[in-house]
Formats: sequence, C-alpha cells, structure tokens
Amino acid sequence: MKKRFNWSLLLGAAFLMATSSIGPGFLTQTTVFTAQFAASFGFVILASILLDIGAQLNIWRIIAVSESRAQDIANKVLPGLGYLLAFLVVLGGLAFNIGNIGGAGLGFNVLFGVDPKIGAVISALVAVGLFLSKEAGKAMDRFALVLGFVMIGLTLYVMFTSAPPVGEAVVRSFVPEMTAENRAGFFMAIVTLVGGTVGGYITFAGGHRLLDAGVKGIEALPEVNRSSISGILITALMRYILFLAALGVVAAGLTLDEANPPASVFQLAAGEIGYKLFGIVMWSAAVTSVVGAAYTSVSFIRTFSKALNRHHRGLIIAFIILSTLVFVTVGRPVKTLILVGALNGLILPIALGIMLIAAHRKSIVGNYKHPVWLTVFGVLVVIVMSYLGGVTLFTELPKLFD
Repeated sequence: MKKRFNWSLLLGAAFLMATSSIGPGFLTQTTVFTAQFAASFGFVILASILLDIGAQLNIWRIIAVSESRAQDIANKVLPGLGYLLAFLVVLGGLAFNIGNIGGAGLGFNVLFGVDPKIGAVISALVAVGLFLSKEAGKAMDRFALVLGFVMIGLTLYVMFTSAPPVGEAVVRSFVPEMTAENRAGFFMAIVTLVGGTVGGYITFAGGHRLLDAGVKGIEALPEVNRSSISGILITALMRYILFLAALGVVAAGLTLDEANPPASVFQLAAGEIGYKLFGIVMWSAAVTSVVGAAYTSVSFIRTFSKALNRHHRGLIIAFIILSTLVFVTVGRPVKTLILVGALNGLILPIALGIMLIAAHRKSIVGNYKHPVWLTVFGVLVVIVMSYLGGVTLFTELPKLFD
C-alpha cells in the first residue's frame, strides 16, 4: 500500500527551500535588476524559473530515490567527493549566514531603531530557540511557512500601492526589449537569479528536510515533485510581486536609493508605513535564511560520524552562534564574502553534475530509471552554470588583491 505523506510537511519543505533563497541578497538583486531592465526583467524571472525547476527536480528526485543525502551520494560516485562538496556548502553557508544575520539586524533597526548588532543577536536567539524545541523539524517548517506568507502578503500590499504597469510587465515577460548591447546583461541576470534560488546550500534545504521526515523512495516521487516545484513557484511568486512593486516605482520616474534599493521601493510606494513594512519583510527574509542555511549546512556533515549525527542540533545552534559572533565582532568580512560568493557559483554545477552521474548508477538508485528529459535539462544547467560560475570566480578573485 502506498504511503501517504502529510501535505503540511511537503509544503513546509517547499517553504524552507523558498525562504532560504529569499534573503537580503534576493531583495536587493530583484530591485536592482528591475531598475536596470524595467518591465523586461519579467523575462529574466521566467527564464530562471525554468532553469530552477530543471536543477531542483533532478536533485530532489535523486536524493529521494537513493535515500541518501547529497554528500553521501557524492562519496558513492567518487570516494572523497562528498567531503569536498560538504566543505564548499558549509563554507558558503557560513559566509552567507553572516550576511543573513546582518540583514536580520538591519530589519530590527528599521522597525525599532536599535543598533543592528543588538537586532542581530536577538534574531539569532529566535533562530536558536527553534532548534531547542523537541519538535525542531516541525517548528522550523511552521516558522518558514508563517514568515513566508508574511513576506508575500506585505510585499503584495506594496505592489498594489505602487500601481505597476502590469500589462506591459506580462508582455515583456515573453517579448523582452533585448538588444545586442544588453544581451550579456540579460544572461548574467538569469544566472544570478538561478544561483540565488537553487545555488549553494539552498536547493538541498528542502530535499534534505524531506529525507529527514521519511519522504523517500520511488513511491514518494509524486510528493517530492510537487514539493520541489512548489518551492520554486513560491520563490518565483515573491520575486514577481517584488518586481512589480519596484516596477511601479521605476515607471513613475522615481529613483531608487543605491544604498538600499529594496527599502526605497517600499518607502517610495507606501511612505513611512512602507518603510516599516520593509523592516518586517527584511527581518523575515533574513531570519528564515539563517535557519535554512544553518540546518542545511549541518545536514552536509552530520552523516560523517555517529557523534556528529547525534549532536546535529547542537551543531546547528553553534553554527548560528558562530555566524552571529563574526558579524558582531568583525562585521561582514568583504574579501571572504567575495571569495566564497564566487565559489558558491560553482556548487550548483558540481552538485548537479554528481547527481546526474548518480542517477544512472544502479548501485546508488537501484531499479529507478531517471527521465531522459530531466537528464538533458540537468546537463544544460550544468554547462551554463559551470561557464558563468567560472567567469565569476576569475572576475572576483582579482578583487582580493586590490
């Protein structure tokens, strides 16, 4: 008899993945690209959604049918490869968590006027509290679900107040104003969005969460597919609503503040109330990303020994505390973030490439037959992201020596 899975669990995994991607960087990238491409940014969002689905469906399905986490699959493909993947994910997760903690502190500053460092510490304590709960998994699911709806709802309000040209946005989503001069910019924006949605640790957040909750095996694939695509669509919904909110401001001829583009969208669209709403959205986006980054990063090392697995919740808490201490004492170490950000662009093609090899190894997936179209789609994503990830890495490395 086919096992039935709780839809709230599947939705929780989808929201964990989605809210992991909707962080401070997500808010900034979306508003900056809207100012750059105007209504044609809708095309970038649409193209990135297709690539996101291709990457995430491959990864989540292979994790489910192999009944193993990504690092263990990688070690089965080639001994030692899982340790390299885990190193890259944990390094990237820690670096970006410093930025997420900073974003949570900024949200607190906007809402209450307190020092961002104090706001960061309070936010870290909220995140730690989730993992002190006996039902930490369920608490994390609900936390991501509730704050995900809060972010979407508040941004939707700001979108309506900014009165965007929706008709033009819909048309340009399919027929962008692309020229020979700006074509490279469009491609780079697509890669940036794909990297920010399913790059680094993000795409594994929901996949590993489903595995922890017992959603695995070939019989679970329909649920895995629905949860996976739901995560991408939730992210896309938030991206499109924020894009329309920013488009309304840009179309009205108003100029975004370069120092804080997303905050200026909310403020220009809805005044002081909008600015406070931005504080709530920023805090929600940042603190859910803190939770997602910590949970997923530790999920990449917990299987390496029984002791690590036994104390995985303590490791998650330590991960959050370490991120907070670095932010409070050092701030955001720019050069480290540049290097790790560039390395992060290579995690998706490496991880997806490993998964595609594993999908065709009977010793890993048993009798499961991976769809040819998914393999082709996955290979395409690997090639595109490898090239652009490599370009980014060599562009960013010289900045370390400036």
